[in-house]
Amino acid sequence: MKFPNHVIHRRHRGSRTFMDGAAATTAIKFVRDRGLDHAVEREKNLLPLLNVTNLIKSEPSKSLPISIIAQNKDSLKIPSRPIEFIRKYPSVFHEFLPGGIGIHPHIKLTQEVLDIDADEHLVYESDSYRQLVADRLLKLLMISRMNKIPINILDKLKWDLGLPQNYLKTLVPDFPDCFRVVGSNDSGQLELVCWSDELAVSILEKKAMEGGSGYSKGMPLAFPVKFSKGFEMDKKVKKWWDDWQKLPYVSPYENALHLSPKTDESDKWATAVLHETLNLFVAKKAERDDVLCIGEYLGIRSRFKRVLLHHPHIFYLSSKIGTYTVVLKEAYKRGLLIENNPLVNIRNRYLHLMHTVREHGKHISMSSGTNQEKKAASNASKKEAGDDDSEEENNGVSVTFSGSETENGDSDEEEDRFKGGRRSSREAVAVSRTTTTTTTTTTSKRKNGDLKPHLGDGEGERAMGRRHSRTKPKVPQPLNASTNVHRRSQQRSSS
Repeated sequence: MKFPNHVIHRRHRGSRTFMDGAAATTAIKFVRDRGLDHAVEREKNLLPLLNVTNLIKSEPSKSLPISIIAQNKDSLKIPSRPIEFIRKYPSVFHEFLPGGIGIHPHIKLTQEVLDIDADEHLVYESDSYRQLVADRLLKLLMISRMNKIPINILDKLKWDLGLPQNYLKTLVPDFPDCFRVVGSNDSGQLELVCWSDELAVSILEKKAMEGGSGYSKGMPLAFPVKFSKGFEMDKKVKKWWDDWQKLPYVSPYENALHLSPKTDESDKWATAVLHETLNLFVAKKAERDDVLCIGEYLGIRSRFKRVLLHHPHIFYLSSKIGTYTVVLKEAYKRGLLIENNPLVNIRNRYLHLMHTVREHGKHISMSSGTNQEKKAASNASKKEAGDDDSEEENNGVSVTFSGSETENGDSDEEEDRFKGGRRSSREAVAVSRTTTTTTTTTTSKRKNGDLKPHLGDGEGERAMGRRHSRTKPKVPQPLNASTNVHRRSQQRSSS
């Protein structure tokens, strides 16, 4: 086994730490980032959905009774009742009764999800992606102090590292010069075989070397940060932060456990370890418990906790989807992953299929269905549209999802649905205004005509009759006989 001959040891300088300094009296304000929260929340239920699809594909009949899925609810990480979860995604799962007389419904996969699954297998089997995953495993092994990682920890990180389902049989044996499995699969470990000086370079060091700044090991190296919109830093904290950035950068591939746990030098090294580890993950994020699990194995769990507390401008902690997720802020722009990754593109296709339903063999939006379902879908659409139109609280930029800015494979259909929802709302408002105007005009005419619409049956006609009786012209009464004789006698005397 070949390992580097140089191990850099730095003497503790006894410098003032963040906890002991005057800046410790000022708490660091946490500001929510809607864009990063959306990046976390949009993948809700994706992992349990893929767990169920993999279980169904493992069966020879490519179908399973719902009772078997219910029995494995915890291992599949299904967040709700299995039957409700299955029926929530009709574009992914098809429910049927075998032979038409089955007692328990069976579940199989739709053709659309099978097509995406076939493309996903092509990604896993490509030589370029296999080499990329092998490099990730090798770098993670070189970061660990014992150059070994238990299999149970790798199984927890399998989703984040982008490992295939059976990576111990299909991936590890193809790279015997890099790593090997020691012990049984249950209690075994993945062990480093050969150290690679070429890969033992962090992402920050690589960028500094490519930038032509003349960087060499041991020189100060600042972390890229994104200060949140609305984030206020005390002058003392700002002074500490500037001094902290100017400290020498200790590579995560160097053994720095000799540093005192409560020094700024140790804090910066732990930050470098966490920063490099998140860069090894496909989506540049992971659940906090999994991150702390790595820290516990490396012996720096408490340092990871302090890093997350003291550096919210480097690592964002989202509380969405019922857990805490650590996100590398520099890896995202407007809530979208900057780096283009083929596996992320496949996952985005799964997400798009999850948000569509099938009716008469066609894909339509989730708003179709009963009136109650339409109302719920409309409220969800308004909520998503409101998040998209609002500005990011952390980065001060609008969260948009257009085809030109989507760098991780987001489809344009999602934006079309959002725009369609807005158009429907405007059309509904226009119809409402037109109806209101028509009603007002009709009511005005009724008032001008002196109508009484609230009278009972027949009362309106009787009221109209009384009105006409008051305006009827008087008819002259006929004269009697005496009157006529008197008038004729007056005419004779005058003549």
